Amino acid sequence: MPGSRGARIVEAEVFRRLVRARDFLAHAYAEPVLLQQAAGEAGMSPFHFLRSFSRAFGETPHAFVQRLRLERAKDRLARGASVTEVCFDVGYASLGSFSTLFARRVGLPPSQWQRTVRRQVAVPQALARLYIPCCYLYGP
Repeated sequence: MPGSRGARIVEAEVFRRLVRARDFLAHAYAEPVLLQQAAGEAGMSPFHFLRSFSRAFGETPHAFVQRLRLERAKDRLARGASVTEVCFDVGYASLGSFSTLFARRVGLPPSQWQRTVRRQVAVPQALARLYIPCCYLYGP
């Protein structure tokens, strides 16, 4: 789990600035963000930011964005979007590099992962029912 691998304690003010930068990265996950931009959000030099971010969260800013992109990609694939559409929507410029990374991290190529998930939830709208309380679904 991110944040648990060798994370050390950082000062409260530094942590607050790192969280601001992490939120910035999460908000702009589909855009190309330079290390300097994220470091600027934290008010740190790029190298200090990189070390501090890794220390606080247990992963580099790049790994954080990559993980977030893959989580969003899995969500979109599960809802029925095409692999190509998902690739570009989550911020990758190359279908080949997206598919390779997805397969390496998830264990299956995106199209195969999507077929596997879609077999488990046959109707994409049924996925939403997992998150909507029954009282709203079957109301009066």
